[in-house]
This record gives sequence, structure tokens and C-alpha cells, in this order.
Amino acid sequence: MPRALACALLLTLGTACRSSAPSSDDAKTTGPVRGGTLVASLRSEPRSFNRYVDNSAAADTTDALTQARLVRINRRTDELEPWLAERWTSAPDGRTFTLTLRPGVAFSDGTPLSSADVLFSFAVVYDPKLQSPLASGLRVQGKPLQVSAPDASTVVVTLPAAFSPGLRLLDNLPIIPRHQLEPAFKAGTFGDAWGLTNGPGRMAGLGPFVVSDYVPGQRVTLTRNPHYWRKDASGAPLPYLDRVVLEIASGQDAEVQRLEAGSIDLMSQADLRPQDYATMKRLRDRGAVTLTDVGTGVDPNVLWFNLATTQPSRGYLQKQEFRQAIAYAVDRDAIVNSVYLGAAVPVYGPVTPGNRLWYSENAPKYPHDVARARTLLAGIGLIDRNGDGMLDDQSGAPVRFSILTQGGNIRAQTATVIQEQLRQAGIAVDVVPLDFPSIAQRWMSGSYDSIYYGFQASAMDPAMNLDFWLSSGSAHVWHPEQGSPATAWERRIDELMQQQIAAPRIDDRKRLFAEVQKIFGENLPGLYFVAPKVSIATHLRVGGAEPVLLDPKILWNPDTLYVKDGASAPQR
Repeated sequence: MPRALACALLLTLGTACRSSAPSSDDAKTTGPVRGGTLVASLRSEPRSFNRYVDNSAAADTTDALTQARLVRINRRTDELEPWLAERWTSAPDGRTFTLTLRPGVAFSDGTPLSSADVLFSFAVVYDPKLQSPLASGLRVQGKPLQVSAPDASTVVVTLPAAFSPGLRLLDNLPIIPRHQLEPAFKAGTFGDAWGLTNGPGRMAGLGPFVVSDYVPGQRVTLTRNPHYWRKDASGAPLPYLDRVVLEIASGQDAEVQRLEAGSIDLMSQADLRPQDYATMKRLRDRGAVTLTDVGTGVDPNVLWFNLATTQPSRGYLQKQEFRQAIAYAVDRDAIVNSVYLGAAVPVYGPVTPGNRLWYSENAPKYPHDVARARTLLAGIGLIDRNGDGMLDDQSGAPVRFSILTQGGNIRAQTATVIQEQLRQAGIAVDVVPLDFPSIAQRWMSGSYDSIYYGFQASAMDPAMNLDFWLSSGSAHVWHPEQGSPATAWERRIDELMQQQIAAPRIDDRKRLFAEVQKIFGENLPGLYFVAPKVSIATHLRVGGAEPVLLDPKILWNPDTLYVKDGASAPQR
């Protein structure tokens, strides 16, 4: 099993062509102001500050603040931008790219960046002993990229096969310091580097901030990188902020309470729950927060079953008909209205209607139909054998399974509604609320029936989500990192995705991906119910925020965030 729950950024199934910028009721702002501290909440405790071994939401957040890539996908425009590499050229075959590193760039400890750091980063991410969760997102047709360095400022990247998104792949790889981490890598202890105790104050990064302190259960403190390379349009050095403090919150209730009290500026995982909107609208009307309506979410929560193991006593948990029955038994409109208070839309797969470029209307849909669900269940031998209204398997044991989910937020509420709706179909469900580390541990050990969780969207193109779609991917959560496809339908999706990423024409890519969505919807390794309408609130003192649908929704451009002149700081 992979070393970390790939719960972040890899289910990126959004659209590349939003028609307009999000609407906002932002108040008048002054120009950027240098200095000050921005305080954000962090919904879960970090397990490491090493993004190469930890793919959690907390690691994603600190990575956005402390690390940088050769190129970057702009989360607002979806354009590929030069970043650590100032320019590049491509060979006629479209597979070989020569990148020139930006001169004068240094790590936060003052050590200059060179092509040796890039080569080291690739060596680490592809190390088979490390099993980095980033590795599968940096392969084309299962093969690693070939990387060389003719000199200290030049990097040549060759793709092993045709790949339409090209260098967009490199947005997956933060460049790390060879001089600091090579000893641990050679000693076989890289997985322990930049941990919670040996990371703060010692990490050398290329992002705008460095982790300076960590207090377990309380906060992560980051300070300005004194050697950060970016400047604003006027030539002033970035970042504007002196510090960013990530306050660890026990759940979304605590986050909203802190934002309402003014003790934080924003929530790092950003989007509001429907029940919070009335409170935030009142705060907006009072001049305390800015509200932005970003649109329909592209990263819906998913219920997946453990398909990596067989349980002879409850083999029905691995059956396609069982999952299809659940899809019919769950009333999505009821979830939209009772849990999301109307601020969501029903969905049936990982690609939401907000995904205007890649969403397929022809993907299977499962309208609420309890009778059809019971017919499917009866077809696999699950019927009411004792007249109590609940289903039993062929041995007479009750049909029952557990759902692990994160407590204290909208996932737990939704899981409870699913529990009640499946009871009406004769299926007993136990909802088990846990914290994220416990869910990750149970997932990694395979000790679970099903998990209801969410994933962060961080890119638009489905070719950037191979870690989810391919059977070999670490984010193929129902059965990750398969040596070879376990099923014929997974093999077919592997084939289609490999064709899709190589196709030069967008129409061909869309056609192939529509077939992928159809196969996924028929086999339902993951069940999707609703996609929220995303609204984001920030304290009025926050400037430079450009909220987007893709995570990190606000902290994707941390170096240009600022606190407005004269605005009062959060009370901590």
C-alpha cells in the first residue's frame, strides 16, 4: 500500500474553460501593503512537511507556501507559466523540452538553485524504495521522464511517449535542495526528513515562506523567505507578508467560529458549508468579510469500497450490482436540500457539471429508485429472509457495512443521510467518524469496508489525474498501485487514458475521456452524490486574494496576498 493517503489534489476533474471570472462582492481595497501576518486555519494536523512522502491536505497547504516548481499552472487562468524555469523550447516531436533556469534564484538558506537540484528531485521522486505518492503523476504510459542537465542552468526533459499536456506534468514536482537532503536520501532516511520535529527552522525551500515553528495541535508558523526570487510588477520584492500562521482547527465548526470572531483571516481549505452562508452574509453586510461565489465545485466527496481485498463472508461488498444498488437507493436531491440547503447539484461521477470542457452528459446516471435497488440486490442473493424489513445474505447474516468518514463536518452529515436512505433499502450501515490520520491508517492497512471522503482538485486536464484513473496510481483509492489491472474494465480505462493523453486534437481527447466516464459510471468503484456550489469568505483585511475552484483555492498565490493598511489584525 502507498505510504500516505493520496487525498489531495489528484482528483482534478474540473473545466479548463470557465466562461468568466467569479463574481465577488469585494469591498474597496488599497494597493498591496508590505508586512504583517496572515492567519489561516488548517483543518487537519500535518503528518510531515515533506511533500514527497505526504500527500495530505495539510502537506499540500504547507507545500503551496514553501515550495516551487519549474513551471506552474495558473489556477485562475489554467495557463502554463514559467516559474523556476524562465523559458523553454520544444523539439519537433513534441516530446523533448529544453528549460533554462531563472538566474539568481536561491533556496531559503541562500544556496543557489542549479540543475543538480532538479536532477536530484527527479531521482528522489522515482526512487522505488521511497514510493513517493508524487511518482505516478510524473509518468507517461507508466514510464518515468528522462531528465538531463547539459550545464548548471539548463535542464532537458524528454517524455517517454506523446503527452498532449506537455510540461504541465511538471506542476506536480516541487524542486528540493540536493545540498540539504542528499545525505538522508543516500542513507535511506529521506522519508524521515523534514518531519514535524526536524523540519521547522531547517527546511530550505524555493517558495515565498519557510516553516519556522510547529506546535502540535495548535499551529504552524511560517516566515518570509529572505531569498525569495519573485518581484511584483513595480519591482518590489515578494512576498508582501512577513508571516503566515496556520491555526489547527478541530473541524469546520471551529473554523467558522474563528472567522466570525476575527481570530483567523481565512480557511485554508476555503469553501463554506451551506449552513455557514447566512452567518458570512451577515458579516459581509457588516463590513467584516468578503464573500466570493466561485461556482459549482469540481472535487465532490466520494464513497469508495475496499476492492483491494476479498472478504468471503461479505463478498457482496465487491460486487458491481451492490454498488449500483446503492447509487439508486441514495436520494441525491434529499442530500442537496437537507444537507446542502440547496447549495449543491446532484452528480453521478467524479467529473462534475462544473467541468465544462471534460464533463460528459452521456455518463451513466442513477435516479432515485429504491425498488430498482432492491431488484439488483435480490439478483446477487440479498433478500429479506426473516421479515424484519432488512436484507440478509445467503447465509442469513444481515447485509451490513461501515462507512469511515471525517467527523465534525459536512461529510459526516452526508454519511448519516446515506445511512438512513440505505436503511430504507434494507441495508444496515454503521457510520464511523474519525480524524484524518485514523482514516489514512485504516486505508493504508486495508482495514475498512468503505470510506466517504473528499479530494482536492489542483489541475484541470484529466491527463494530470492519471494517479486516480490508472490502475497503477496511488490515488486509485479503491485498489491502489496494482501491478497489473485487476479487472477488465480497469484495463480498458488504462488503455483509453493512455490514448487520451497522446491524442493531439482536443476533440479526440474529449471523445476518449467520455468513454472513460461511461465505463467508470457503469462499474462505480466510487459513488458520487452531490457537488457543492462553492462560496469563499475572507476577512476584509485580506488583499490580493483570487479565489478559484481548484485547491488551494486561496493560497495558490501566497506571495501576492497582503493585509490591508490600517486593518486590525486577527485577535489570537
